[in-house]
Amino acid sequence: MVESSQPATTGDPVTIDDVRLAARRISPRIHRTPVMTSATIDRITGARVMFKSENLQKVGAFKARGALNAVLGMGDTDVARGVVTHSSGNHGQALAYAAAIRGVRCWVVMPDHAPQVKVDAVRGYGAEVVFCAHAERDQVASAVAAETGAVFVHPFDDPMVIAGQGTAALEFLEQVPALDVLITPIGGGGLLSGTVVAATGSAPATTVIGAEPEAVDDAARSLATGVRQPAVPRPDTLADGLLTGIGALPFDILAAAGTEIITVDEEAIRTAATLHLERMKLVVEPSGATGLAAVMGAGERFRGASVGVVISGGNTDLSWYRSG
Repeated sequence: MVESSQPATTGDPVTIDDVRLAARRISPRIHRTPVMTSATIDRITGARVMFKSENLQKVGAFKARGALNAVLGMGDTDVARGVVTHSSGNHGQALAYAAAIRGVRCWVVMPDHAPQVKVDAVRGYGAEVVFCAHAERDQVASAVAAETGAVFVHPFDDPMVIAGQGTAALEFLEQVPALDVLITPIGGGGLLSGTVVAATGSAPATTVIGAEPEAVDDAARSLATGVRQPAVPRPDTLADGLLTGIGALPFDILAAAGTEIITVDEEAIRTAATLHLERMKLVVEPSGATGLAAVMGAGERFRGASVGVVISGGNTDLSWYRSG
């Protein structure tokens, strides 16, 4: 958790070559997810919108890419110690999946309000779950690592994780080479920063934009001011996968690229997730629907454009739908 504002630093910690290496490393263990379209959504937005369906990825989210790259890239001595992380669910599932492939133990520190469907999934992949208050996740994960000797794999503030997440955009830009705009959700920023690296290196004419809930708008404020802002305390949003503040490394990458963030309100997120479900027949968690919400809320901005949206995940109990 960010304790104080931090200025951006310079450097090139993750490159397009890192993303391409990650793609080769993880390709036998992931799905090359499809690109989906909807004539209804095109009519609503006035754009040609294409969706990279990472809700159909292993573990139900793009997080499989980063976790696999980190764990498959570890040496035998390090990985034998096991791995630990903190996660609201998707990264935890992904790390447990990767750990199972390497045959090592995995501990996942989860917020005590995490959706039960995500808790069950983490356990289903063989990980041990440790609950804590959302604000205490860093300290508890550090304590578990100290007690067990496990290697900590950060959900987003890790070059190997960021390179792995960037493979979703690398694939997307191979499947649809002429995107005008590419939008991904942002919580900690691993997916968006990996997307920026991938697009800059393989399709520099494509503009990359982040989509963030208004209720957790620290990334938007950080990138607008050029100074990394503290995480929003006790955030309240349907997008449970985007609760965390922007990480230091993603911030540096995104700030250097001048990346824009569009914020969306809760009703827009619910509407977008409902459209995915009812019109596209895709189960998309609210976090994954923020990209569509951003396009729909942009008015005429994207009219006539070719817009790519990464659906980040589909792990949801649909409580947002029933309560709507």
